[in-house]
Amino acid sequence: MSGKIIGITILLGSLIGGIALYYLQVYGFYEAVKAEEVALVSVVSDEPEPISINSFDAIDAESSPIRYRACFTTDMSLAVLTETYVGLEDATPRNAPHWFDCFDAEAIAAELDAGTALPFLGQKNVDFGVDRIVAITEDGRGYVWHELNDCGEKAYDGTIVGEECPKRDAE
Repeated sequence: MSGKIIGITILLGSLIGGIALYYLQVYGFYEAVKAEEVALVSVVSDEPEPISINSFDAIDAESSPIRYRACFTTDMSLAVLTETYVGLEDATPRNAPHWFDCFDAEAIAAELDAGTALPFLGQKNVDFGVDRIVAITEDGRGYVWHELNDCGEKAYDGTIVGEECPKRDAE
């Protein structure tokens, strides 16, 4: 009899722990972002400059620098954006939680592959080793996410970072 009680206790504890872990990963750490601004790095100044946006919705989590996701619309054309801001050769959006409906990484990636959306650099080293990437479609829908840059990939996989990377803030 005591073996059944111990087994049931272990099963219930595992079930509760699994549910809690799932909740924390998918819902618990995310918060809505209050600041409604999207910036792109200017080809002239090499600094982020805010662009005209509408319908901004974003989430972030302090638990990781790459959990930021945002959706917005803009009235700026891709022609003006490509002449004014730093474009990227390649960008792959990261998946967002399923409940953040406006950000569909597969659909965004398909638009980037088809050329109906273009990726831009939003900000270099928004956090150590992490760049902000912005993709904007032909019809003015925009998406933002964070991506590890070369310094971030080196720092997190244990490779020697080197002098070309900025100094990491002491935590």
